[in-house]
Amino acid sequence: MKLVNLKDHSEQLSFTEAVVKGIGREQGLFFPEKIEPLADIDSLLDLPLVERSQKILRHLIGDELDCLEDIIADAFTFKAPVVKADENIYALELFHGPTLAFKDFGARFMARVLGAVRGDRKLTILTATSGDTGAAVADAFYGQKGIEVVVLYPKGKISSLQEKLIATLGGNIHAVSVEGIFDECQDLVKTAFDDLEFKNAVGLNSANSINISRLLAQVSYYFEAVAQLAPEKRGKVVFSVPCGNFGNITAGLIAKALGLKARFVISCNANDTVPRYLKTGVWEPHKTIATLSNAMDISRPNNWPRVEALCRMQGWSLSSFDFGAMSDAMTEETMRSLYKRTGYVAEPHAAIAYQILKDNLKEGETGIFLGTAHPAKFKSDVDRILGTDISLPDALEKRVQLTSQSVTLKPDYEGLRSFVLKTVG
Repeated sequence: MKLVNLKDHSEQLSFTEAVVKGIGREQGLFFPEKIEPLADIDSLLDLPLVERSQKILRHLIGDELDCLEDIIADAFTFKAPVVKADENIYALELFHGPTLAFKDFGARFMARVLGAVRGDRKLTILTATSGDTGAAVADAFYGQKGIEVVVLYPKGKISSLQEKLIATLGGNIHAVSVEGIFDECQDLVKTAFDDLEFKNAVGLNSANSINISRLLAQVSYYFEAVAQLAPEKRGKVVFSVPCGNFGNITAGLIAKALGLKARFVISCNANDTVPRYLKTGVWEPHKTIATLSNAMDISRPNNWPRVEALCRMQGWSLSSFDFGAMSDAMTEETMRSLYKRTGYVAEPHAAIAYQILKDNLKEGETGIFLGTAHPAKFKSDVDRILGTDISLPDALEKRVQLTSQSVTLKPDYEGLRSFVLKTVG
């Protein structure tokens, strides 16, 4: 598989090289030079999740990694069920993994790929999270020898349960609460990758959707969603993706490029940089706003260049996207309305994806919105809005009792650099 740096096309790497490097020169993202469609989608849809994913990822990655099939079998050990939520609208529930979020697919795959290819190199994973990435990465790499993990998250802007999943492991997992917003956390990661002395000293890598391995792993569950539909519903599928850093929808668009018949709806909260851009053609990020759907609180989505690159590659127009943005008040009303009418419990991110899907669904289409996190991860808000008392899954119940081991830093690169060198150097 040949991957090119979207900011410097002269930098071209193999898949394993790109996974280890993480991000390219000039903070450029790696992306496939071309995507060849799959030969027989219908036959693939008849396969179980793991076997289908092995074929899809082998097709994308090529002959690299003899152990690829074993990595996938070891990483994808949980289901991604499609559940009816409304008339002709389904939820793809991606929260049945160990940290109850869709990030488990990509993080577990990446951890196992890095474990297979790093050799004797010591690695430090530095990643920023707006909620669920950090927990999934921490769990996926916990206890892995030769790999240290530093997770940055905006202080007070992720749920308490999300923080517990990140900050209570200890060992090789180092949680850092940053006195700022997610975009500042992401900027710290990018600055670290530009510091070549530091990068080489600690063997820096990132587990954000910056890393191509996470992105490719997520392609698999779009095929899984369509496979669970009745054959007569597979021809006109619409996915609504709650968008923050735009990695998830990028994976869906790769699935489309591979031949999956689907169109995509971009669903955002009040941090609506992309919806405004699609309306006006002007890229104008505003200051990030804290919302109920905190994992989407990103004003400068890192993966948008990949979306545009893929659209150019495939000859797709950006005007073909349906899109929308919702306020917290609209989100709460949607959660209450859906629960009252159908009994389906949607946390804020899923509620946004559901409503914007419903607003854009055409006659004869089957809608699937992505449920990216378990409602219990937002228990206080969900219970307040719906008047419920949802129970905590075992994975959360155990962590709630543990003490946070995070440290707090200002959004200052020199402070972060000093901390990492002292902690993992």
